[in-house]
Amino acid sequence: MLYYLLYPLREWFFGFNLLKYITFRSLMAFFTAFLLGVIIAPFFIRRFSQIGVKQAIRDDGPQTHLVKAGTPTMGGIFVMVAVLVSLLLWGMPVYYVWVTALAIVLFGLIGFLDDYLKVRFRNSKGITEGTKFFMQVGVSLLLAVLVVLNPDPSQVLLFYVPIYDKPVFVWPLWLGIAFYVFTMVAFSNATNLSDGLDGLASGMGIILYIPFGIFAYVIGNAIAAQYLKFPYLPGAGELAVVIAALIGGYTAFLWYNVHPAEVFMGDTGSLPLGGTIALIAIFLKQEVLLVIAGGMFVLETVSVLLQRSYFKWTKHTQGTGKRIFLMAPIHHHFEKKGWKETQVVIRFWILAALCALASLAFLKIR
Repeated sequence: MLYYLLYPLREWFFGFNLLKYITFRSLMAFFTAFLLGVIIAPFFIRRFSQIGVKQAIRDDGPQTHLVKAGTPTMGGIFVMVAVLVSLLLWGMPVYYVWVTALAIVLFGLIGFLDDYLKVRFRNSKGITEGTKFFMQVGVSLLLAVLVVLNPDPSQVLLFYVPIYDKPVFVWPLWLGIAFYVFTMVAFSNATNLSDGLDGLASGMGIILYIPFGIFAYVIGNAIAAQYLKFPYLPGAGELAVVIAALIGGYTAFLWYNVHPAEVFMGDTGSLPLGGTIALIAIFLKQEVLLVIAGGMFVLETVSVLLQRSYFKWTKHTQGTGKRIFLMAPIHHHFEKKGWKETQVVIRFWILAALCALASLAFLKIR
């Protein structure tokens, strides 16, 4: 919005000329979301405490988590406010931006409903797994259709791998949509599963967003895309502004979520964290890099799938369910082994950073 208001006045003040640069607007989007989030968070935290919007702790979770009962939750609300206001100020209303903003809102609404039910009935269940999955599929299906309806059809339904600069194949329409739905549902659940320790999901999410901000800038720049052998997508560079705003919003949340947490993000924040980056990866045709850069989120999800599958299989074949890990997701396994919460979080951040750096290596390995 500021671009249209102030850029035409650049002849009166040369500083307004900066608004044409994605790098400048990305930095401003980050600082706007961060500062706004930090400023409004205390109001939300205080208000949530007053009206009883507090976290319910799993009965089967680590006993050390029982002290967290009563901590305000649904912090994702002020993250979404900060991000959307920042986008309104610094983003350009191109197709990529408004579809991604829609994803933030829709995944946030699913999370809000889940959090509301948890708070309303004072338990950690919320929406049933089947209902939540159905809602995630519905939202992802809508977004997948919007991806296919992109006004720039040049890259729609093409599938790339990181080491090759040409598309490997073109998805059949129905299969491509199914793949996009699977990707968004899987990653929104992955970030949701990872939101179990103070600062864990938000910290790893911020790290994951950084390489995709770089990919978005490269793919939206004709010269950089050609030089680095990425597909050029006009307008996709604006996704760098979106990602910068998201990093700013979640960094503001992390300010209040580091151990001991003053607020939890709840599903209101964790579902958009994963669903949005999955949509951005799909837009940028970098779904494989999403798996590499988000390796720790993938690990968290795989640990849950292995634990459940092995338990059900051993119960069916041996009569008694057995476990691979002491507890899943895997961050709880390490807590059970005696690691302090801060040790688990920081070590997972380090591994997440290594995954992000590994994905950035493919800027040149093509």
